[in-house]
Amino acid sequence: MKAYVFPGQGAQFVGMGKEMYDTIPAAKEYFEKANEILGFRITDIMFAGTADELKQTKVTQPAVFLHSVILAKTMGEAFKPDMVAGHSLGEFSALVVAGALSFEDGLRLVSKRALAMQKACEKAPSTMAAVIGLPNDKVEALLHKMNLDDNECVICANYNCPGQIVISGSLAGIDRACEIMQKKGARRALKLKVGGAFHSSFMESARQELSAAIEGTEFKKPLCPIYQNVDAKPYTDAESIKKNLTAQLTAPVLWQQSVENMIADGADSFLEIGPGKVLRGLVSRINKTVALEGIE
Repeated sequence: MKAYVFPGQGAQFVGMGKEMYDTIPAAKEYFEKANEILGFRITDIMFAGTADELKQTKVTQPAVFLHSVILAKTMGEAFKPDMVAGHSLGEFSALVVAGALSFEDGLRLVSKRALAMQKACEKAPSTMAAVIGLPNDKVEALLHKMNLDDNECVICANYNCPGQIVISGSLAGIDRACEIMQKKGARRALKLKVGGAFHSSFMESARQELSAAIEGTEFKKPLCPIYQNVDAKPYTDAESIKKNLTAQLTAPVLWQQSVENMIADGADSFLEIGPGKVLRGLVSRINKTVALEGIE
């Protein structure tokens, strides 16, 4: 069985999508429609902007979404997943290509999400860090003790693969957590170049904004199950999908658990659709026996 997976924020690169735009008429139509919906020419930034321009959250999220979705749209009849999943932002890409959301509605929600997250980041300084080389339960236990001792709220935000967890919290909290993790045996505890503590309570205001937008958007039953980040379980019911998509902003991304569940349910090959190779790397660390491919 085939699982199609879609990357999230951080996979972007300058020049992304230009070859599709120049060589595939249908892709060009989608990109131009996106420029119209967004109210600015995101293609100019994607194709020829600077890395700093592209990494703005309000640009990055729709850019990665567009790259993934338009790639999938150009596959035509070759697009035949048995199940789909997306990492954080990638969940929106997965929902669009699986038919649960229209291209237009998906892009509007992604834009709303990006702007709401940007505003939440500006309200309270916060950040994220990658912890490499410690088991999940040890990271959780260390954070629990630190939060009690230091009155902090640093949480596990992304369970990416065995030995790789991303944590979210205040600037001081993340600094303290990195210090503790390294003292307790982490190979690395590295602060990430992000604007805020995604997938934590710092995103509550963004969750409320996005919730209203999601409730006002039509969702349909997808053509195959989508394994959602919040609990790593498969869904085809539109109302459940909407609820989980809203909760995703303040809940951890259970990526390792999602991949393990897809494999348990029969997935023996994974196709990553979108920029970069991050998800293939994570899947290979979760299970070395499955086949891995990518369309970039």
